[in-house]
Amino acid sequence: MSSRRDVVILGSTGSIGTQALEVVRANPDMFRVVGLTAGGGNKELFEAQVAELAPTFSGLGEEASVEAAGRECDVVLNGITGAVGLRPTLAALDAGNTLALANKESLIIGGPVVTSRAGPGQIVPVDSEHSALAQCLRGGRAEEVRKLVLTASGGPFRGRTRAELHDVTPRQALAHPTWSMGPVVTINSATLVNKGLEVIEAHLLFGLPFDAIEVVVHPTSVVHSMVEFHDGSTLAQASPPSMMIPIAMGLAWPDRVRDAAPPVDWTRPETWEFFPLDDEAFPAVRLARSAGGRGGTAPAVYNAANEVCVEAFLGGEMRFTDIVPTIGAVLARHDVPSSVEDLTLEDVLGADAWARTETRSELERRR
Repeated sequence: MSSRRDVVILGSTGSIGTQALEVVRANPDMFRVVGLTAGGGNKELFEAQVAELAPTFSGLGEEASVEAAGRECDVVLNGITGAVGLRPTLAALDAGNTLALANKESLIIGGPVVTSRAGPGQIVPVDSEHSALAQCLRGGRAEEVRKLVLTASGGPFRGRTRAELHDVTPRQALAHPTWSMGPVVTINSATLVNKGLEVIEAHLLFGLPFDAIEVVVHPTSVVHSMVEFHDGSTLAQASPPSMMIPIAMGLAWPDRVRDAAPPVDWTRPETWEFFPLDDEAFPAVRLARSAGGRGGTAPAVYNAANEVCVEAFLGGEMRFTDIVPTIGAVLARHDVPSSVEDLTLEDVLGADAWARTETRSELERRR
């Protein structure tokens, strides 16, 4: 990296944002924070970050994030959770800034609205799985790729049958075995909705059809994802379960940040296990493939319905095993516009709003 990069961090008080600031603090010669925004849930921490880093712009709320993303800088890290990250994503792309994207929802629900505005290489994935795929894809040409393999930890309920998940509590679902994440992402990991979203994300980022994107369960989360090439070779990216490497790569891409995180200790014996995904107990990935295949506004409905369901589950208003069936019921009632190639931001936001209202109605019917 030839010079220090000016960085804007959206969602600075969340899990991704706070870790990104650790990368910045450890590498002051590489990065300078020029913008900070947050949702407002932790104002004390945000004020402390602003006082420490003295960015040229800071603010709370969605509009502040939109404004910050569109300001002149080198990299915008979108660490916001949920559909609210869409407008900041578009603002960053329209301004010509490199977008380090941890807010997968904005790409997934926006689909062609987002990809059509992105230049080659402008979006750098920060999800650990997609960062791993991007790194592995350096090992071959695009025409040599046969398959993308996304790894999933399996969450806290790996190995349970659907019947055994019937009485799962929010506390149990929030106890992830390998990752420390925010509550929404942690619940999404437990239902495997998160992996369904990541399948759609991989399709949009790398352009492979859904039947060339596979999910395998890898409980220790050391292999973050793999790429299989047409000669039978598979390249894997491995590191202990930490977001520091993908965050650092998002900020520095295509460069690496020295000592971003500790590597695997190859002097210790370790076994890596991989298992097939249980689609019967965890049907979220199958449903996401269906939504992604329909395209248009279907992924936005999948995501919005899930966000409402997660909120309801955490509030004790619905069962864990009802989350994915509820998403499926809402998707079944959604009519995707026929002209999906002409999808607009208004189409996406309209579908998002419709899905939230419809999901709340569905929850009332199920009660």
